[in-house]
Amino acid sequence: MSALGAAEVILRPVVSEKSIDESSRGKYTFRVHPGANKIQIKAAIEELYATEKINVVSVNVLTKLPKTKQRGTKRGRVTGQTAGWRKAVVTLAPGQKIQFFEGV
Repeated sequence: MSALGAAEVILRPVVSEKSIDESSRGKYTFRVHPGANKIQIKAAIEELYATEKINVVSVNVLTKLPKTKQRGTKRGRVTGQTAGWRKAVVTLAPGQKIQFFEGV
């Protein structure tokens, strides 16, 4: 797990109504590698956004469990699952911003 680079740890930002609202408070949400820990996530964020010179104050990580879904078709009920994934909420130092989220 230690061989992952910054681009492999941070998969993509989560763009949702809630995450955009939290970005105004200095909290940014990212989809991360399932095996990444908080230290790796902090280092990856600071490396990816090095041009903006950001300091990560805290990292909160949670795992979104798979959700069972069902739908009816002509041939009967079809059941399946959504994919489970891991997200990290990164808090920056006061007054710092990530420009990617400001344009959304």
